[in-house]
Amino acid sequence: MIFDWSEVWALLIPLFFVFRHKQPGLLKPVIIYLWLAFTLNTFGDIIGDFKWALHFPAWLQSNNPLYNLHSVVRFACFSYFFISLPQTRFKTLKKIIAGLFTVFFIIDFGFFEHFFYHNHLSGNLLSAEAYLLLIYCMLYYLEVLISENDTAFKGPVFWIVTGLSIYVVVNFFVFLFYVPMINQDIVLVLAIWNVHNVAYIILCLFITRAFYLTTPKYAVA
Repeated sequence: MIFDWSEVWALLIPLFFVFRHKQPGLLKPVIIYLWLAFTLNTFGDIIGDFKWALHFPAWLQSNNPLYNLHSVVRFACFSYFFISLPQTRFKTLKKIIAGLFTVFFIIDFGFFEHFFYHNHLSGNLLSAEAYLLLIYCMLYYLEVLISENDTAFKGPVFWIVTGLSIYVVVNFFVFLFYVPMINQDIVLVLAIWNVHNVAYIILCLFITRAFYLTTPKYAVA
């Protein structure tokens, strides 16, 4: 159960540094994400583990809609984070990516899936989110290389982007094949979800490292 609840307690590690000292305004979207993710994951794990003991109503018998909502929240926060970075290149492309996600969301849940479907989370949504967030990460690295800004590799933003890159690369295929695998081997699905949990812990640790570096001697780049 401790590992299953890693999506909750792992978030407390970077949130500790939010209380420890004030973070730069540029990192505000990440902080907002952490609080929203902590709220959603806490309710999600309570539903998943205690729905029978607490006698939740029928509409609270599944936490899958919360995972869908979490995916939207994560993309929205990190999309705003990338668009707000003080990088001059790819601004328009970043906004187009945000628009593409919005169009995908409308089409997918307007014609193909139900956002509040209880049987499983939306693999289409989470894999699309992971793919587009990876593009954001690649655009960040590309601009850093083009600008030859070596200090960026030591700054807080670099650690956040790297942690996010690891998370989406590891989980893209987990999300993509999650729903098809449910019908084949539920035990394997639960085991593979542990891979997601490990990647999520890594993401939180990288964000923690970023918050730790937000001191006057470090520049956010």
